[in-house]
Amino acid sequence: MTLNEIAQKLGLEVRAGRNALLTEVRGGYASDLLSDVIAHARPGDLWVTLRTHLNTVAVASMNGLAGIVLVNGREPDAEALEKADTENVGLLVSSLPAFELIGRLYTMGLSGMRT
Repeated sequence: MTLNEIAQKLGLEVRAGRNALLTEVRGGYASDLLSDVIAHARPGDLWVTLRTHLNTVAVASMNGLAGIVLVNGREPDAEALEKADTENVGLLVSSLPAFELIGRLYTMGLSGMRT
């Protein structure tokens, strides 16, 4: 499933990285600790977080993540938007709390466990 398909099904708002919307999402990861994401998220994961700053985009790009979804209606700062466009990282926003969004992603077939 692509980032664009997920965005459409869940009503996510794209804030940056529109060129990344055809990226294939292979799994999911949820954390607000950058070091945790660096250590445990895998390429192709969709990252669910409330972190809105520039370093979030850098971590996603470095780890080859499929994209970032900010929860609770949080908005990325201007530097993060610019970096996401430059690094071609899909940056999306959801008004849902993390627990609800992750549950919906799971019912769509995404999992944090891959073999």
